[in-house]
Amino acid sequence: MRLYLLAVNPTDSVTEGFLPAAVRLGLEVTVLTEAAHVDAHRRAYAGAGLPEIEILACEVRDFREVVGCVSRHRAPDAVFSNSDHLQTQAALAAGYFGLPGKDWTAALRAKNKAEMRRHLAASGVDTVWSAELPAGADPAALAARSDIPYPCVIKPREGVASEDVVLAGDAAELRRRCVQIQARRPGADLVVEEFLPGELHTLETLGDGRVTHVLGGFRTWLSAPPYFVEERLDFIPETPPPVVDRILAQLDVLGVGFGACHTEYMLQDGRPRLVEVNYRAIGDQCDLMLAELLDIPLFEYILRTHLGEPLPAVLSTGRHRAARIDWPCADRAGRLAAAPAAIDLTADGGVRLAYRPLRALGERHELYRTNRDYLGVIRATGADRAGVDGAVEDFRAAQRWEIVP
Repeated sequence: MRLYLLAVNPTDSVTEGFLPAAVRLGLEVTVLTEAAHVDAHRRAYAGAGLPEIEILACEVRDFREVVGCVSRHRAPDAVFSNSDHLQTQAALAAGYFGLPGKDWTAALRAKNKAEMRRHLAASGVDTVWSAELPAGADPAALAARSDIPYPCVIKPREGVASEDVVLAGDAAELRRRCVQIQARRPGADLVVEEFLPGELHTLETLGDGRVTHVLGGFRTWLSAPPYFVEERLDFIPETPPPVVDRILAQLDVLGVGFGACHTEYMLQDGRPRLVEVNYRAIGDQCDLMLAELLDIPLFEYILRTHLGEPLPAVLSTGRHRAARIDWPCADRAGRLAAAPAAIDLTADGGVRLAYRPLRALGERHELYRTNRDYLGVIRATGADRAGVDGAVEDFRAAQRWEIVP
């Protein structure tokens, strides 16, 4: 059986999760990616010890090119992507070949943040004030509106990873921030929306179009305003049923229910308010930790849904465990002069801790205010929250990350 996997840049989710799972399932894999990223994928897979993976150059952001590339090659049994940017294209290609996949309209609603807000409001399930600023439009007219609730959030309509997501406190700041983002992203539409205060959480789900399993969720800790960089996630094994029911109802309105979904929401007095719906598995190594934590073949299950196989009635066996993931972040532009090497260890109380560097020594970077500022990732799992927190804090205190001009 042949799996076509659509990707942009290499990710840990694909290299360490989905490709090894495909190998275990006995699938022949063809990775479709943009020509500029072919060599990066080859290097990533070779470094991961994977068997040789077929990689073809394709304009993956255009579903018509994806269909043509697949049609000229070998007959597909599944078309899949875990990329934020390629869910609609993968869904349309799967539909063209009569294969299981996501509803492309749901994939589009999830990716297009303005469309998600409009659809939820029109359906009556939740209303969040929002407005669009088309690419190239002067933000002065938008900033002059009297109905904007301040503070408000500015974000690219189809952005990812908190890139260019920023809080504005008044009309002058709104205009200034929009101009700055437009200079960096001249072709991007922007969304300005109501700021939702509260605790940021996630809900991780997996469905086969018939049943949706709740895998758990995370409490997300963010950087200080006006930016929204995720710095730490704590695993929450059981989200209160009323909260889960309201989130699933909103996902159902959006048409989301096939494959993996990573939903972010603010919890306000027990009421969940959706922030984003990312119609793919959670990333930044959280999916790798989730598979370990729940002791399930998570990546195989996700791929099996795209092969048309039903999910088991029960998935999880590890909900009693605690887990945490931290990302040491750069706080300035410069060259990374010192940082720990990759390590796996067992701390006091049997806590399993893994650290992986995400930036090479000697590399110089600007300060991005996104997950591109991550220097490394710390994953820890154990029997209880106190033990996990202690192990992570002790590890961080014993390490040194140094950035020099």
